[in-house]
Amino acid sequence: MQSRTLPDDQLVQLYLSGEESALGELLNRHKDRIYTYIYLFVRDTYTAEDLMQETFIKVIDKLRSGKYKEQNKFLPWLSRVAYNLCIDYYRREKRLPKVTTRDGFDIFSVLKFSEPGAEGKIIENEFSTKIRKILEHLPEEQREVVILRHYMDMNFREIAELTGVNINTALGRMRYALINLRKLMEAKNISI
Repeated sequence: MQSRTLPDDQLVQLYLSGEESALGELLNRHKDRIYTYIYLFVRDTYTAEDLMQETFIKVIDKLRSGKYKEQNKFLPWLSRVAYNLCIDYYRREKRLPKVTTRDGFDIFSVLKFSEPGAEGKIIENEFSTKIRKILEHLPEEQREVVILRHYMDMNFREIAELTGVNINTALGRMRYALINLRKLMEAKNISI
């Protein structure tokens, strides 16, 4: 079986029919994306690791119990499970998101480098670290949309569905987030 080339839903069906390695492939395929999403949401390595484990345990339980009904939408479903666990974490910690608004441009379009050498990797890591720190200054709803769009590679319809808002609200949050990012970068003298 060439599981690396199979789509997510075929891997889900293989897992449900007893092929344990299909689940391993699914988890490996999406673990970095889910971890990054959770980490950017909670901003703590240990908490992110715990929530990622909890996410995958919940996914396995739901798959085994037959509660997965999202044909051709495994990653958005997986993201929704992670999102709900992050929200639960915030409720437990009583850290509710703050809401304000602003505007910007897409700085993430320049984050992709083609096979950087050692120097390029150092520059990329430094830039990514600065961007992550700036993201922390965004209001929670804006940061969430940026993370879902640029780190989880979700489209705005999926983001709207996951966050429970209409698509125009999701687009507006992204617009304000990008304007805020530009202003923060200018204030901190970070250039691209």
